[in-house]
Amino acid sequence: MIPWILLLAYLAILSICLPKIFAKAGAPAWAGYIPLYNLFVWNKILGKPWYWVILLLVPGINLLILIIYNVNTSIAFNERELKQHVIMVFTPWITLPRLAFKAEHKWVGPIPIGDRKRAFAGQWGDAILFAVIVATTFRVFTFEAFTIPTESMEKSLLVGDYLFVSKLSYGARTPMTPITFPFTHHTLPLTASTPSFTNWFSLPYFRLPGLGKPERGDAVVFNFPEGDTVVANIQEQSYYQLVRNYGRKKVQDPSYRMPKSGGVMAEGGGILVRPVDKQENYIKRCVAIAGDKIEVKDGVLFVNGEESPLPPMGQYAYGFRTKGKFNENALKQQFDVSFADIGQSPGGDTAVFPLTQKRAEEVAKFGNVISMKRQIRPKGFYRPEYGYPIYPNTPAFDWSEDNFGPLLIPKAGENLTLTKENLPLYRRAISVYEGNTVELRGDDIFINGEKATSYTFKQDYYWLMGDNRHRSQDARFWGFVPFDHVVGKAVLIWLTTDPENGGFPMGIRWKRVFSLVR
Repeated sequence: MIPWILLLAYLAILSICLPKIFAKAGAPAWAGYIPLYNLFVWNKILGKPWYWVILLLVPGINLLILIIYNVNTSIAFNERELKQHVIMVFTPWITLPRLAFKAEHKWVGPIPIGDRKRAFAGQWGDAILFAVIVATTFRVFTFEAFTIPTESMEKSLLVGDYLFVSKLSYGARTPMTPITFPFTHHTLPLTASTPSFTNWFSLPYFRLPGLGKPERGDAVVFNFPEGDTVVANIQEQSYYQLVRNYGRKKVQDPSYRMPKSGGVMAEGGGILVRPVDKQENYIKRCVAIAGDKIEVKDGVLFVNGEESPLPPMGQYAYGFRTKGKFNENALKQQFDVSFADIGQSPGGDTAVFPLTQKRAEEVAKFGNVISMKRQIRPKGFYRPEYGYPIYPNTPAFDWSEDNFGPLLIPKAGENLTLTKENLPLYRRAISVYEGNTVELRGDDIFINGEKATSYTFKQDYYWLMGDNRHRSQDARFWGFVPFDHVVGKAVLIWLTTDPENGGFPMGIRWKRVFSLVR
């Protein structure tokens, strides 16, 4: 609330000060009273190109532009020391009226007369600053680069793929945390956990019109729904799953040691809280949209009662009984199996790794293979000591990643009957994603303090799964993806390198460069 009060106060003061500033600059004072036109005149007397005005209309970006205009106004009033610029940045409510109304402050123009050094530095500074603003605007509202960090989408998308993600496909979100370090997501460069943003001032969720909404089969980039809270030194794991495994008190203890990926023990280092647009970016395949009913039977996905085939390059984990160990280099060269994915027993009599069905059948013909079987985990596979990793993460549901559901995906405007039994499936959506309080008192459900037997959802939800079915932490583990978490659609692979084959430039996968995401 305080940031909004300050913003409204600033706009009110600006409307009062601009006529006086224009008069001192030799421009018509009346122009300061005309909304939008006064911004054009302000831009002109500050010596900025006309197209800077366009950026004043871009949500989020306009806050940065106004700060720049404030500082340039102080420069034009001959206040050129760094400390004076800092004061203007943080106290425009006081500094603008002082410059506008006190007679001793004279307008000298945006560039000092005869100061060539300032003119040269100012021109380069303006050019660089404008380039950063334009690039940021492009990144926020049109296309953004994204890289594939894990094997969850193989072999459709590979570790080392660099993608362009279209914000236009589903409509770009205006920045919710506009005060952030340029070209970063949630962490400052060269640091492990220092936030690159401040949530002291935030904007409400708003999405511009897009070309459509997520459809079944789209490769969707989204903010990880459980990424609102993370453990500073173990950010690759879900905070909520860590709590289920170790207890909230231990996880929130900065000195408590927990295993990272790969089994390395590390101190937690404290808790980080992130707003929606700063939660970790994930990419998965949209397999069901709002209003669909999904179920997984023995690893096969069914949507609305019909089988939904795995994408052609999708993978399952296959187990092999063997006479001896596989040659890992041969698996890498022939079938592009990641070294990290190959799990073999010390004795070399069993092995498990992900493959497409076609490649699994080819491996099964190896001379050292006795038998092959696709991994299928039955219901009830996860005992209490596993910490209930499968959504909705409660002992009342004995689902596994291969035998899951049935489950209805919430749809905006749809009224769903709530019971004590199905509440765990929708509680997080109702409370966390839609901002309600939810209580269970005996067999009765209370939403925002009132007894409820149903709930009408405010937004659409989606079900997203990895094409690498047994190497993917996806919706089967953490549930629905709300539409306000959706970032965009992956459309183009512009570069791809194999980190296990030398990376860039030796490991470039030339056949995939500039290929469309399918």
